[in-house]
Amino acid sequence: MSTEILINGGLRETRAAIVENGALQEVHIERASRRGLVGNVYKGRVTRVLPGMQAAFVDAGLERAAFLHVDDIAVTRPDATMVGLPKIDDIRRLVNQGDEILVQIVKDPLGTKGARLTTFLSLPSRFLVYMPRSDGVGVSARIEDEAERQRLRELLASLPPPSQGGGFILRTAAAGATRDALRADMIYLDRLWSHVRERALTAAAGDLVHEDLPLPTRMLRDELGRDIERVLVDAPATHAQMQAFARAFVPEMLERIELYAGQRPIFDLHGIEDEIARALGRKVELKSGGYVIVDQTESMTTIDVNTGGYVGHRNLEETIFRTNLEAAVAIARQLRLRNLGGIIIIDFIDMQDESHRRQVLEALSRSLAADRVQTHIASLSPLGLVEMTRKRTRESLEHLLCEPCPTCEGRGFVRTAETVCLEILREISRQVRQFGSRELVILAHQDVIDRLLDEEAPALSELEAANGKAIRLQVEPFYGVEQYDVVLR
Repeated sequence: MSTEILINGGLRETRAAIVENGALQEVHIERASRRGLVGNVYKGRVTRVLPGMQAAFVDAGLERAAFLHVDDIAVTRPDATMVGLPKIDDIRRLVNQGDEILVQIVKDPLGTKGARLTTFLSLPSRFLVYMPRSDGVGVSARIEDEAERQRLRELLASLPPPSQGGGFILRTAAAGATRDALRADMIYLDRLWSHVRERALTAAAGDLVHEDLPLPTRMLRDELGRDIERVLVDAPATHAQMQAFARAFVPEMLERIELYAGQRPIFDLHGIEDEIARALGRKVELKSGGYVIVDQTESMTTIDVNTGGYVGHRNLEETIFRTNLEAAVAIARQLRLRNLGGIIIIDFIDMQDESHRRQVLEALSRSLAADRVQTHIASLSPLGLVEMTRKRTRESLEHLLCEPCPTCEGRGFVRTAETVCLEILREISRQVRQFGSRELVILAHQDVIDRLLDEEAPALSELEAANGKAIRLQVEPFYGVEQYDVVLR
C-alpha cells in the first residue's frame, strides 16, 4: 500500500492529510486560535467534588471546567508505588475541593462538554509511551507477531529503569527497533518527566505545564511507522522544523521529508479539497450507484445504506449484498475522514442470507483495521442494526469546520413559507387587538412576501377590512425564511 502525508502550512492554520493509494483517509487540522489540547499537562485546582457521580470538576485554565472521574485518579499506597486503576471507589478519599493536582487532557472539549482529564500521565516518544504514575510494560496490539512482542519486552527489561520509576507502552512504531533506539527514547522521556515535575512545582493553578508537539512534528512522531513513502510539505519554515525533528529522532526518515515546490496548491493533489468538502455533506455516493447517509447528532452518529440507482445483475438479495459490501468499506473510510466518534449505528439494507450478513460484518471489521483510533463492533441488533463505538478524543471534522446554521438553528430544516405566512396572519390579529395604529408593515423574506401577495392575498385583504388597518409588505433581503417583523405605525 502506497501512503503519503501532505502537510499544508499556513499563518493561522496547519493541515495534514494521510493519503493511501491516492485516496484521502484522514485529515488533521490545527488552528492557531484553537489548538488541540489532548496530551497537554496542566496544574489544576479541584473546584467541585460530586460523590454521586464519583467525579470532580477541575479548573485547568480552560474555557470550561474539566471532568475527572475517580477511575482516572492515580493513588499512592503505603505498600506500593503508583499502580494501575485504583480500588478506592470513593472520590472524597482521593481529592477535595481546593486541591491542586497535576492533570493531563485525554479528550478535547466537545460541544458543551468540558475536557476529560486523567492523573495517570503519559508522555509519548517515537517508540515508547512513558507512564510515570503506572508500572509494567505493554505492547501495542498492532504488533501482531508474538516473537516480536516478546523480543521488545525482553529488550526493554534489559535496559536500566528510569530514575523515577514508572511503566512503558511499546508503540506500533517500535516494531524492529534496536536496543539502542529504545534506550535513547527512555533517556529522553526520563529527562522530559523531570522537566515536567520541576515546572509543576512552581506553576500556579490553571498553568500549562507541558504542551504536546505541534501538528507537523506530531505527525512524524505518530505516523511514520506506517510504511510512509514520503512526506510533502509546502511551507519552507515547517519543512525545516520537521527536518530538525527527524534529524534528532527519526534520521532514517530524513530523506522522505520533501519540500513541495509545485505550482498547484498541495491540497489540490488527489482532490483533497473536494474530498473535505464532500465529507461535510450527509450523502456519500457509492460507485455502484448506491449511497450512504451520515447523520451526526449529540448522542450518536447514524448511518443509513441505500441501493439508490443500483439494480444489480442477478437478483434483489445479490444487489443488496453487493451494496452493503461496498458501503462497509466506504463507511470505515468516512469514520476516519470525518473523525466520527462515540456510539455509531449502521443501518445496512436487510439481508436474508446469514452468510451475507457475516461477510458484510467481516468486511467492515477488515476496513476498520487500518484505523489507529480504537473501534469496537458490539453486535448486530435484533432489528438488523450494527452497533459499534469509535473512541472520541477530538472534535469531528464537521464540528471543527462548521457551526449550527443561524437560519434553522442547527435543526437541519426551516419552516415553509406557508407556515410563516400563517404565523404572520396570527401575529397581525394579535397586534391589532393589543395596540392602536394606522397601518402595519410586514418585514419578511422574499418567498414569504411573494406568498402573501399571491396565495394568502385574500386572507390579508380580509384582515385589512376587518381591522380597518392598512397592511404594507416590505422585503428584507437579509432575513431568513423564518424571520419576520410586524411593525405598527
